[in-house]
Amino acid sequence: MENSLVDEIRSLCGTYPEVHEHIDGFGHTSFRVKDKPFVIIGEENNLSLSIKTLPTTQEILLEQQGYTKAPYIGRHGWVLVETEEVGWQAIVALIHEGYLRVAPKKLANQLRNG
Repeated sequence: MENSLVDEIRSLCGTYPEVHEHIDGFGHTSFRVKDKPFVIIGEENNLSLSIKTLPTTQEILLEQQGYTKAPYIGRHGWVLVETEEVGWQAIVALIHEGYLRVAPKKLANQLRNG
C-alpha cells in the first residue's frame, strides 16, 4: 500500500465526525470514534488495511477475491482488504460502514441524516 493511499484513507476518515488517529506500540495506525477503531493500517512486512464490518458483510466479502479474515480480530467482523484487487470505491463504502458500525447512535444518525 502506497503512502498516497494511506494519505487518502487518512483524509477520508478525517471527514467523519469525532474521528481521531491513534498509533499503537506496534506501529499500527487506527482511526477511531469514541476510542473504538473502525480502520486499522498495519505496517509489519508490508502495509495492510483492515476494516470493521457487520458479520453479514464479512461473510459476503470473504467469498470474494481481495478479502480475508483479519488475523486476531477477524472473529469480531474485521476484514483484511487487498487494496490493489478491491479498488477505491469498495474501500470508501467499507470505511463508511465501519464508521457507522462503531459510532455512537447520535453520531451515526447525524451522518445518515446529514
